[in-house]
Amino acid sequence: MTREAPRYPLPPFNEETAREKVRLAEDGWNSRNAVKVALAYTPDSKWRNRAEFPQGRKPIEEFLTRKWDKELDYRLIKELWAYNGNRIAVRYAYEYHDDSGNWFRAYGNENWEFDESGYMAVRHASINEAPIREEDRKFRWPLGRRPEDHPSLSDFSF
Repeated sequence: MTREAPRYPLPPFNEETAREKVRLAEDGWNSRNAVKVALAYTPDSKWRNRAEFPQGRKPIEEFLTRKWDKELDYRLIKELWAYNGNRIAVRYAYEYHDDSGNWFRAYGNENWEFDESGYMAVRHASINEAPIREEDRKFRWPLGRRPEDHPSLSDFSF
């Protein structure tokens, strides 16, 4: 159990609280603030992200800093897939470009496990990525939080 203030909503999740947790995670990642995002995880959180396995807040923060230093103009949409007790599964897509102006869209699934205080203790991510043309981008809101009226992943054909 984390000895910090609870991060609401807390498990066990119902559909409403699971959707809220997913949106809060999306908002955090769209801030691209590695320090802030890392605080949503337990101090000993275990990750699997492609070929990296950071464990703990500082390595997670370092991972996210490296990620957002190379994935420029990053915009992400997460969507609830399933939930049960203290676990949530999401699917997501994000778009970014590299420092040469090449655009990409990444697609993935994550499995999350939370402690009783609402901090994520485990995150398993599976990600695929494809190059896209700039004109094929779908995520064009101003950097930061996705607007409420922006389409969700289910509204796209990918």
